Amino acid sequence: MGKESSKLTSYVLLTLLIVIWGVSWPIYKNGVSFMPPLLFAGVRAFISGIILFFIAWQNRRFLQFRKNWQYYVISATLNIVLYLGIQTVGLIYLPGGLFSVLVYFQPVLLGILAWLFLGEGMTITKIIGLILGFVGILLVSIDGLTIHLSIIGVTLALATAFVWASGVVYVKKNKERVDPYWMVVMQLIIGGSVLLLAGFIIEDVQLISWNGELISSIIWGSTAGMAIAQFLYYKLINEGEASKVGAFTFIVPIISVIISSIFLDENITVNLFFGMLLVGTSIYLVNYQRKRITT
Repeated sequence: MGKESSKLTSYVLLTLLIVIWGVSWPIYKNGVSFMPPLLFAGVRAFISGIILFFIAWQNRRFLQFRKNWQYYVISATLNIVLYLGIQTVGLIYLPGGLFSVLVYFQPVLLGILAWLFLGEGMTITKIIGLILGFVGILLVSIDGLTIHLSIIGVTLALATAFVWASGVVYVKKNKERVDPYWMVVMQLIIGGSVLLLAGFIIEDVQLISWNGELISSIIWGSTAGMAIAQFLYYKLINEGEASKVGAFTFIVPIISVIISSIFLDENITVNLFFGMLLVGTSIYLVNYQRKRITT
């Protein structure tokens, strides 16, 4: 009974994580219209890092900052400064739903990087998944290039996916050296600080339009969107649910597209719909095989 209850709890947490991720994209898309992108990304990351810092403080013996500071800096650069920075800037150029579909090509890229740098197997199932994903990306990109006329947006979305995959590989490769929870906390604080500093230097603070929508976006992004989502993500990974998180992330862009179409009046085109299905199938095949290998 206890095992079944634990399994049910994992599925509930996984569902909550996916819903949070899916809802976050249109919320961020709306929020970035009221605040310059680097500042918007930085404030979300920094506040969420501070929240998790106070929660983690009781286990501060695992922090070991002097010993692990270089891991924290590299992880912050990949997972926050580059990933979150590129992502937030990219949302200016493409609709939130379309952008999220492109970004969630990440597990496919992760399969390639894991094969190259972590020694994970490359199977026929993975190869088929990668091919389907590539075709799906082409279909989705057609909308970005013909309807929204944003080569920059498509490029930034794919760059976001690549940086995210690289960051995950880096953290996984060093999980035995650094406490994974403190890795998340410090990368948020360090990365958020860098983005804020860059925003204050590069961007115009006077362009910030303080209103209810921006404040709501910041509150959501720094609590549910990042702090809670990061906590759930690493809790599931530490409990052996990483493969399920990977296998089901294809649902995230679907939720994002639906939410964006309802609340932000973004169109669901034929190319986007079929491209989304192919990307989802691709991600599922790649991660399903990874699950079989790791169990």
